[in-house]
Amino acid sequence: MKNIKIVLIDRQGVSHSLEAPTDMSMNLMEFCKSYEFPVQGICGGMAMCASCQIYVHSKNIIKDKSDDEDAMLSEAFFVKENSRLGCQIQITDELDGLVFELAPEEN
Repeated sequence: MKNIKIVLIDRQGVSHSLEAPTDMSMNLMEFCKSYEFPVQGICGGMAMCASCQIYVHSKNIIKDKSDDEDAMLSEAFFVKENSRLGCQIQITDELDGLVFELAPEEN
């Protein structure tokens, strides 16, 4: 089992350095939930809601958005240029050291 380090900034602006397993086929939404961060993931990871929206603060290359993810983000609140759906980002070695931030909750 290999773990990587991911930095997650919560909605209060606090930075958390966390270990993430690369051998469990987990995505970033599931990872956030495992640490009990307030990420809903209403659709269960199908890119059909934006309740797991995060901001990517690292310049490393992450797999491009799918058309479904792009369409969902076009309907979401608080979208920025670096917005992604956490459910669409798999925990892999390439995420080691990357910084993510939880987007504000939609009201």
